Amino acid sequence: MELFQAKDHYILQSGDNALWCSRKDGSLSVRPATDLLLAWNPICLGLVEGVIGKIQLHADFPLGLILIRQKALVGLLPGDHKVYKITKIAVIPLSEEEPQDLELELCKKHHFGINKPEKITQSPDDSKFLLKTLSQIKSNVAVPIKKKVKENKEKERLERRLLDELYKIFMDSDSFYYSPTYDLTNSVQRQGALEKTDLPLWRQVDDRFFWNKYMIQDLIDLQVPQVDFWVIPIIQGFVQVEELVVNYNENSDEERSSPDTPPQEHTCVDDIHPRFTVALISRRSRHRAGMRYKRRGVDTEGHVANYVETEQLIHVHSHTLSFVQTRGSVPVFWSQAGYRYNPRPRLEKGEKETIPYFALHFDQQLKVYKKQVIINLVDQNGREKLIGDAYLKQVLLYNNPNLTYVSFDFHEHCRGMKFENVQTLTDAISDIITDMRWGCIICLHNVNNTNETHVT
Repeated sequence: MELFQAKDHYILQSGDNALWCSRKDGSLSVRPATDLLLAWNPICLGLVEGVIGKIQLHADFPLGLILIRQKALVGLLPGDHKVYKITKIAVIPLSEEEPQDLELELCKKHHFGINKPEKITQSPDDSKFLLKTLSQIKSNVAVPIKKKVKENKEKERLERRLLDELYKIFMDSDSFYYSPTYDLTNSVQRQGALEKTDLPLWRQVDDRFFWNKYMIQDLIDLQVPQVDFWVIPIIQGFVQVEELVVNYNENSDEERSSPDTPPQEHTCVDDIHPRFTVALISRRSRHRAGMRYKRRGVDTEGHVANYVETEQLIHVHSHTLSFVQTRGSVPVFWSQAGYRYNPRPRLEKGEKETIPYFALHFDQQLKVYKKQVIINLVDQNGREKLIGDAYLKQVLLYNNPNLTYVSFDFHEHCRGMKFENVQTLTDAISDIITDMRWGCIICLHNVNNTNETHVT
């Protein structure tokens, strides 16, 4: 899509769709593409991939429009749905000032951009005259003006710092993903449970993982069908998609080396498509996200810090298998002060005060996942013990048959980087894992060549 700069607006245009963003107050409007003819001297700045939303980094700074400048294809999910990672963004201040060089790819239709003013050369005599004049002016400058100049410089430095941090969040973390046609916010099970509707993708998403919802809210609030084209649900987390080919005709090294093993012929169930698609999707909740050590525990709405849902997908032939796990901060009121290594945790509220909010958290969890198995990995001795004890106490008070509690002292068992000792945990809860099973979607084809989905 093309980005245009006009006197009072920035205009995004793709086919018959156009989004106008005011440079004065940041208001958004969707208009016909032909309205570009009504804009005051529109200049094409280049190509972008989509709109993330608006942000205000500081109360003293103008709103900024965040755009996807570059994307990278991560892979194809079942159904040939493309998944992209955001690799570069552009931030345009919504003000009357000229934007800095956005480094956008130039579109082929409009090969011209904003011409930079040519540098004016001066003769040595002119330079001497100007220096003399400037020195006279400097001697007469009032103190308030100097103070104003200093404040402006400090403001510019702060704005630059905040912008740099914003760019780092998007471009250095490699953690923002989207798909134009696939709902990355919902697991296979939830997608299968949703009723078939003609609603656009963004209206069916899981609100917890719609990461840019707040930034795009002004556009959603327009409540007109034309906004559907512009709203892109973005998740923060991780997505990896791999395609594997299983060779059923190859024996293992041990079988081949054994003289007692007779040669066997193995055939694939489907020799035409002997491929498996394996995907891992992690979705970080937009609620109570924050920096490690600075964001811990539960809040009064039942959200826990840095909550993530991870889905493992395996697709073979017309079957898609899904297994879901979640992680989050211990759902009691606790904190850690400071940034030093392993700061001492402390409880912020007592047992009775915590009960309703702990219950609220797991009421929400069980509503979504029906059953849950808690694996508590905190130290059972030392500093973390009070957090683990508070957790167990709340589980006992909650007393819900759909909640299973398992404690595993991760640091003690895996000390010295011996992560293979996690096998102790998986062996101990193997019956629980087996009982949890997995979600399965089977795509059936009928005679009319339309797809039907069966969820188990």
